[in-house]
Amino acid sequence: MPLKTITPEQLMQKMQRKEQLVVLDVRDQEKYNNFHIEGDNIQSINIHKKEIFGLEENKEKELPALPRGSEIIVTCTTGNSATKCATILAEQDYDVAVLEGGLTAWKEYLKMGNQKEK
Repeated sequence: MPLKTITPEQLMQKMQRKEQLVVLDVRDQEKYNNFHIEGDNIQSINIHKKEIFGLEENKEKELPALPRGSEIIVTCTTGNSATKCATILAEQDYDVAVLEGGLTAWKEYLKMGNQKEK
């Protein structure tokens, strides 16, 4: 089954509609602490990609931090790690979507949006 993706624009629209969102950031904690997607209606979770890769070997392992029954938007710097992680999570029956272009695209989108408003 192909992975679902979400564009930065679609994510912003969801945020503006005040949808409750779960964003899983699979980068190092240091990078996460430096910058991640935040919002009043966003549950931001940082689980390193290696932990998620570990699910492949250990199918019984659970990630209690990740809610089941909610769509989880998976992100990383460019989208590559997020895609791998989302694939593994999808196999574990999580409802996942990958942020296209990762946080690099998200920051670009925010910059463009701010320029439009000026």
